[in-house]
Amino acid sequence: MASFPFRIGQGFDVHQLVPDRPLILGGVKINHELGLKGHSDADVLLHAICDAILGALALGDLGKWFPDNDDKYKNIDSQILLKDVLNSPQLKGWALVNLDCTIIAQQPQMAPHIDAMRENIAKLFWVKEDKISVKATTTEKLGFTGRGEGIAAQAIVMLAKD
Repeated sequence: MASFPFRIGQGFDVHQLVPDRPLILGGVKINHELGLKGHSDADVLLHAICDAILGALALGDLGKWFPDNDDKYKNIDSQILLKDVLNSPQLKGWALVNLDCTIIAQQPQMAPHIDAMRENIAKLFWVKEDKISVKATTTEKLGFTGRGEGIAAQAIVMLAKD
């Protein structure tokens, strides 16, 4: 069987918006009256990115790697989770071609934070920002994101054999 030099993965995550939690997306703290509820810091964007990478190489998902019933991951910074995935032996020999992400949220306004997210994610991957795309959209006040009950994110990654 032939071995192909490229792998594509997609990730998706959702967390509920609640009071008394920080709102962190792409490793960037955003000033907002609500934050995301989760076992970790609930950074939906970094969680979707982790799942996309793991999916590209058929390595399971975030819950398999970092179970939410393990107290060592309680309130953990999701940047640490992404670094653990990126530094895992299974990723040796694979390089990022590009990453395309979308944040789905009615509020807060994401545009002022997109550049900081791209810069931070590029640093975590040790790549230039031109390989990282972060976009945001609303759902025109439809569904749980439109009602401001939560935020979702999706990510698609392409990896190439180094």
